[in-house]
Amino acid sequence: MTCPPDPPCGAWSDLLNALVDGELDAANSLACEAHVAQCQACAEDLTRLRNVRAVLARDGITWTAPVALRTRIVSALAREEARMGRDAPTRSAAGGFGALGWNRLRDVAGRWGLAPAGLALAASLALAILVTRPDTGADLSGELVAGHVRSLLASHLTDVQTSDQHTVKPWFIGKIDFAPPVIDLADRGFALIGGRLDYIENRVVAVLIYKRHKHIINLFLWPASPSRAGMLTREGYTILGWQQAGLTFWAVSDLNPVELKEFQDDFAERAPH
Repeated sequence: MTCPPDPPCGAWSDLLNALVDGELDAANSLACEAHVAQCQACAEDLTRLRNVRAVLARDGITWTAPVALRTRIVSALAREEARMGRDAPTRSAAGGFGALGWNRLRDVAGRWGLAPAGLALAASLALAILVTRPDTGADLSGELVAGHVRSLLASHLTDVQTSDQHTVKPWFIGKIDFAPPVIDLADRGFALIGGRLDYIENRVVAVLIYKRHKHIINLFLWPASPSRAGMLTREGYTILGWQQAGLTFWAVSDLNPVELKEFQDDFAERAPH
């Protein structure tokens, strides 16, 4: 299939740009991916756009806050939101801090020992962290969210469905080139419901699926790659990454950041180091 040359791809051209920028909702992202799989012209355009984005993401072109700083500030804001009993802070259309508000941001700054003069710095750091990605590669966060959404929409959440870690772990043997740690966290409130294979960053990866109340957690994992860690939000989902025992882990869920961090801590505590 090839799109009409005049205009090239019609509306698809704008959608491809939005896809690369992470501005599409789940339904339109899936529609774009399905179209690109059948249209050579759009596939070439998407590759070109992603290459440009990758160049702009290189060291020395853009500045990224250190992962430790980003994680610390996001975690502090999430804890503050949980204490106040409200949703996580969001950026309003006017550029403000939605539910958090300046008074509460000032309170957080005070707890960190920042003088009033440092409040603007705290706000700018928090804003940058909430609306930009950590160093996850040009499209990794988009791939993770797309994989999470596909698993829910396509009724393909699991390839092996069981809460028995001793059944899930051997299922991966021969299907991938590493051994994923399968951890039972039912006693911590995170029930294992199975595992599956997915495709992230041009390789087959393992996915462990957990459930917290009515929230699904997809835990993607594969052999470790350099400088991959941090927490961010995208399209309403929280994405939390870390490295351990030579593996990279990325948890994706609509669960709030505080509980997802609890999941990471519980999993990391019991997994091999």
